[in-house]
Amino acid sequence: MKNDNTGKVAIIFPQNGRIMDRLSTMALLVKVTELGSMSAAARALNMPLTTVSRHIGELESALGVRLLARTTRKLTLTDAGGDYVAAARRILEEVENAERQATGEYQEPKGELVISAPTMFGRQHVLPVISEFIARYPLIRVRLLLSDRNADLVSDHVDLAVRIGDLADSSMVATRLGTMRIVACAHPALLAKYGEPQRPRDLAALPIIRIESPMPYRGWRFRAAEREDQLINLPPVLSVTTPESAADAARLGVGVARLLHYQALDGLRHGELRLLLENVEPDPAPVHLLYTARDLAPLKLRKFIDFAAPALRQALLRIAGAA
Repeated sequence: MKNDNTGKVAIIFPQNGRIMDRLSTMALLVKVTELGSMSAAARALNMPLTTVSRHIGELESALGVRLLARTTRKLTLTDAGGDYVAAARRILEEVENAERQATGEYQEPKGELVISAPTMFGRQHVLPVISEFIARYPLIRVRLLLSDRNADLVSDHVDLAVRIGDLADSSMVATRLGTMRIVACAHPALLAKYGEPQRPRDLAALPIIRIESPMPYRGWRFRAAEREDQLINLPPVLSVTTPESAADAARLGVGVARLLHYQALDGLRHGELRLLLENVEPDPAPVHLLYTARDLAPLKLRKFIDFAAPALRQALLRIAGAA
């Protein structure tokens, strides 16, 4: 690596047949910066921490420059490291594109497609679409990652994500599918015991079920006429880690749950849940297909978007028109 006359960092590959090693170390360094630590990268790659540290150290020695600034709390990129990682990303993407070109992924829909979706929505609505898709395109292998944690498309190597909720500003490309209501619901027997709330603040008299999330809890949002939405912070009688568990607990009469509409739908259909405070529901959550911006997307990805988007839009319309 050297500085050219513009002050930018240029990457010089070794001439001794070790280009593959250098590419692997580049990918390792990118993973370290994406995950924020060598230990996290080691876990993600199922690699000993000492091996990760040794490869990064050898790269820095070969280049004669420090790429990472190490402190007791975190790793940060030096200026040279930032330039090197940016260039490494471009090189690795070009290598990936070359491999896809060589294997025909740009001419024929084939290869592995990694898709991320929320657990319950993915099982109920994305999986049936994938089933039909792979029947139509037998050369495509699909890996479906079901998690209520938003996947990082780059670090998790995800081709496409189904995302419910507002999107953070990013360089990703989004295809809008529709919206999803955010509802409060409870078992009819619970409402008979405590009374049905007429205003959001009436919820303070009812037991509450909260879904724990990595994001800080700020309360339940409700729409307020002619002023900003109101947040109601309610202490829970039960906290759970998945929406499915919250829906199950609400159907058992444990308390009031705040769910996405599709998560409550089965309980509503069976008379085990009743919607509350519909007149002050918050704005519905947008639903998108999200994927990384590329000059040329692989044909397998383009085919899936064309196939899945209409089917998922119809699924959202069916949910909206249901109980």
